[in-house]
Amino acid sequence: MTGQDALDVTVAAGLPVEEVVARLGGTSGGLSQAEVEHRLAAVGANSLRTHRARRLAVLARQLRSPLLILLAVTAAASFFLGESSDALIIGVILAVSVGLGFFNEYRAEKAAEALHTQIRHRCLALRDGRPRLVDVVTLVPGDVVTLRLGDIVPADLRLISTAGLECEESVLTGESLPVAKAVQPVGPDLPLAELASCALMGTVVHAGSGTGVVVATAGRTEFGRIALQLGDRHPDTEFQIGLRKFSMLLVRVAAALTAGIFVINLVLHRPVLDALLFSLAIAVGISPQLLPAVVSTSLAAGTHRLAQHRVLVKRLVCIEDLGDIDVLFTDKTGTLTEGRISFMRSLGPDGRPDDQVLELGLVCNEAVVDDQDGEAGRAASGNPLDLALWDAPAASALRAGLTCRRLAVVPFDHERRAASVLVEDDDGRMIVTKGAPEAVLARCAAITDRARAMLEAEFAAGNRVVAVATRRLSGAAAGQTTLTPAEEHDLTFRGLLVFLDPPKASASQALERLARLGVTVKVLTGDNPAVAAKLCADLGLTGGRVLTGQDVDGADDARLTALIEQAVVFARVSPEHKARIVRAQRRSGLDVAFLGDGVNDALALHAADVGISVDAATDVAKDAADVLLLEKNLDILADGVTQGRQIFANTMKYVLMGTSSNFGNMFSAAAASAFLPFLPMLPSQILLNNLLYDSSQLAIPTDNVDPEQLRRPSRWDVSLIRRFMLFFGPISSLFDFATFAVMLGVFHAGPPLFRTGWFVESLATQVLVVFAIRTRRVPFFRSRPSVPLLMAALGVVALGAVLPATPLAAVLGFQPLPGPFFLALGLMVAAYLALIELGKRRFYRAAPVPLAGGGRTAAHRTHRRAHRFSTAGAGPARPEREDQGPVKKGRSPLGGRPPGAEAEP
Repeated sequence: MTGQDALDVTVAAGLPVEEVVARLGGTSGGLSQAEVEHRLAAVGANSLRTHRARRLAVLARQLRSPLLILLAVTAAASFFLGESSDALIIGVILAVSVGLGFFNEYRAEKAAEALHTQIRHRCLALRDGRPRLVDVVTLVPGDVVTLRLGDIVPADLRLISTAGLECEESVLTGESLPVAKAVQPVGPDLPLAELASCALMGTVVHAGSGTGVVVATAGRTEFGRIALQLGDRHPDTEFQIGLRKFSMLLVRVAAALTAGIFVINLVLHRPVLDALLFSLAIAVGISPQLLPAVVSTSLAAGTHRLAQHRVLVKRLVCIEDLGDIDVLFTDKTGTLTEGRISFMRSLGPDGRPDDQVLELGLVCNEAVVDDQDGEAGRAASGNPLDLALWDAPAASALRAGLTCRRLAVVPFDHERRAASVLVEDDDGRMIVTKGAPEAVLARCAAITDRARAMLEAEFAAGNRVVAVATRRLSGAAAGQTTLTPAEEHDLTFRGLLVFLDPPKASASQALERLARLGVTVKVLTGDNPAVAAKLCADLGLTGGRVLTGQDVDGADDARLTALIEQAVVFARVSPEHKARIVRAQRRSGLDVAFLGDGVNDALALHAADVGISVDAATDVAKDAADVLLLEKNLDILADGVTQGRQIFANTMKYVLMGTSSNFGNMFSAAAASAFLPFLPMLPSQILLNNLLYDSSQLAIPTDNVDPEQLRRPSRWDVSLIRRFMLFFGPISSLFDFATFAVMLGVFHAGPPLFRTGWFVESLATQVLVVFAIRTRRVPFFRSRPSVPLLMAALGVVALGAVLPATPLAAVLGFQPLPGPFFLALGLMVAAYLALIELGKRRFYRAAPVPLAGGGRTAAHRTHRRAHRFSTAGAGPARPEREDQGPVKKGRSPLGGRPPGAEAEP
């Protein structure tokens, strides 16, 4: 490659296209694959993020706990002050604890890396003179890219041709209005919002189409610089916010207990170092150190299960959000229908078959052909209706006979709901318009009653219909070469193109499943109300009104909220209508998901709490989504909701059990240290107890979840956790005090025996209580734990019981326990679990209050879009040199330059 590796977009905007292409060292047909690989090695991938799992980053998170750091420093100090055995034991326990956390979190990170690798973002580029779908991260300066409606601009581009191209650039400029684009150079030193001759990375094609040459990639782009300044940290989800609030609760409790215990031990004139180590061990003991590992393990296991069901989440924590769904708004095509649109027939104005209507539909067609000839090949990309029409068997003979030449195009957009082309044939020039029947018929000069009846009959049958109309140019207009939407008037209705998209066989069962999960399903579609209503009726989705975009326009926010409660189907709704409906539903306090895959779904995907799309969706829809389905199937989505709720339920088991039992044990330690002439448990014993307990809970992600916990979403409620801790913690302390009484009154225990007895009792009660806490039912009889959880819990309790009889006992400060102690232990554990069962029934009479979801920020959208440009490589490319050269535009099905493209300057 000659010249420079990249060109600043502000410089390229002011240069003629030929000079830009020359500096970039390109060719008339884009770049060859060999040249792309050469440049890719030189400039790096077009990426802003790396999803590679980093061992050091995971290890740093494990070592970041202030309590662990302080405890390690204190242990080191005790080593130098002569307490080497205690310091060594504490060091080993801390190392094992950090190692467990590291192993589980790194495994989760690797699962996320494997998951992200499956999510691919592609764009249409010219390679070796032919249009190809390529990964956006493989783009290099000099590549020629085709932009279509709904695409996210994959790099900074100097535009070569445009056809009504408009880009929405709010991610860069904050301006919500789209910006019209053109080929002509602009003046120097203009702000980003005025670079009309360029399309900027990360912005969205709002209307029209165009082609451009890549002038900068990755961190050299304007969007890349902003994204890199934000760093890699993504804004928190509701689940993460709940975790943070919970952590702050523990910090306050631990601080209060630690300070109180330290003061008590100083008042009792105990050695300062012993008092400090004991206090810090209490603080560590009350905090569930392996909570991040338990959460990560749950999420990784859930991600793996979802991936097996063909569900991909962009980030692990999105699984939790899936479980929170109360209402699902979904589009119709591919979700409730098979999504395999097939062309059925073309009808003339009189209702009879008419191949000329089909021929006009092929002329006004935006499919892109991946074929060397460009005439008879199959369509490679485009909207589903155009693809179905171009590839229909009935169209194959007509395609070869198309002789008209396309001069200009006004691409389809969701406001006009139509597309038009200006073509020239033997009879002169003609405008051909194709689109939604209501939109096209409104532009026609006259429509017969027979034509309207024919249209209503197709709607009633549930078919998808496209209307076709034309207007011959005459007089002064006969020689025009441009076309605008304003010229779509006084058209002559030529007929209908009828398509079939039958109901999906599995949709009815999936809707029933979602209903059992407490998820209300509503349909948002741009299709005709009669077509949408018939489909929903066939699938059993009934019981509500059918509203239209006009109903939405005529209602204020309060009225719209009321209408949403009454409606199941919203038809002929625009992208703005969809987003407004989703926002109104969210304001009612419910968590809302939206499932869509089209350009017109992006606003609603952004507005929803959980955006869901499919891997084959448009760029803008995939970018806006949090969750991707490899198959557009509501049954798969129901699997995702179930997994999300299972993960949350299992995480809450650990949180509730850990905080209550840990709080009880640490409160007992604090109280015992006040009246005993010795420490009730050595710091190393407290840490060992906590490590063994936490290790047993790593099996919680495998646990079974009761059906009633899956019937509705659950929410973080820190006040519930606090009440649970204060209610069940004292019950745990009560049995600790009973153990103290038995050890002192019955066995007349000295310090080693006392500590041993309490160590075994506290470990047994706080581990075995999981079987009561994990369910609101009667454990074992009406709710069985998973085998891994059962084996892990019993194994840790057995290990704690035999540890005092092993050679390690003396090192750890234990001594063998008398046989009768285990009889007393069995009775106390049985009484403890029975009392927990009674307390559980009383506690759960008050239902927790769900939390409302949070809003989305600009940073959230920027981070999410930046993840589109992500690789498992070393990291984003850095800005480097400058220069490069010419380019060729893609071809339409009719050959020549792209429809409506401006002439090259």
